[in-house]
Amino acid sequence: MATLESATVIIRQEGLKAMTTAVAVRSDEEIQQDVMAEFSWDARLQPNEIGVAARDGIVTLTGSVDTFVKKWAAERAAQRVRAVRAVANDIEVRLPSSAERSDADVAAAVTRSLEWDALVPADRIDVTVSKGWITLRGEVEWEYQRRTAERAVRGLSGVRGVTNFIAVRPRVQPVPRELERRIQEALVRSVETDANNIQIRIDAGQVTATGTVRSWMEKQEAERVVWSAPGVTSVINRITIEP
Repeated sequence: MATLESATVIIRQEGLKAMTTAVAVRSDEEIQQDVMAEFSWDARLQPNEIGVAARDGIVTLTGSVDTFVKKWAAERAAQRVRAVRAVANDIEVRLPSSAERSDADVAAAVTRSLEWDALVPADRIDVTVSKGWITLRGEVEWEYQRRTAERAVRGLSGVRGVTNFIAVRPRVQPVPRELERRIQEALVRSVETDANNIQIRIDAGQVTATGTVRSWMEKQEAERVVWSAPGVTSVINRITIEP
């Protein structure tokens, strides 16, 4: 039989849980304001150029910017905000006349940029440019090489967008149980992920991640950790965000 003191403690604990839940639930208006504040905090962005709408934690970005880097930076800034579950980036890139480049010039700049980056196997990557939009194809051994290739060309003058079709084809053939163990250990080491809430399933080199995390950035970090394991060919990120 519970005493009055223990009952009081239980009531206080339940009250604290309710208060915590209430604080955790954020309105769409609060999310919208925080995204706009994050834009003001990012020196690369001009908040007056970008429209922000939020509904059920889904943020939609509209407006126009003068570089693809700004469009990308706006998306990343929105993803950093607490309680954002997903981002729809409808921002249009409108290049000023001073930044206009022919597709041939952009393709030449892309090729040079890939060749100058020591982390990118440029000889394994094919480049296509159409109306300022870059498409990358080819095969690399590691996911970081795939991402580095995209990062190397994202900020070039005259770029309107980047599509990355580079495939990851590792030389290592992983043993599923060993791969799962190494991924779980890496998730535990990462200060930005709660490994207890993330589950891993492996089918050959394809890894499916499920579970719940508190933010979009934690979800992305979990995916980065998975991709860092040797032998991973693809990652299906089905982790959901529950702030």
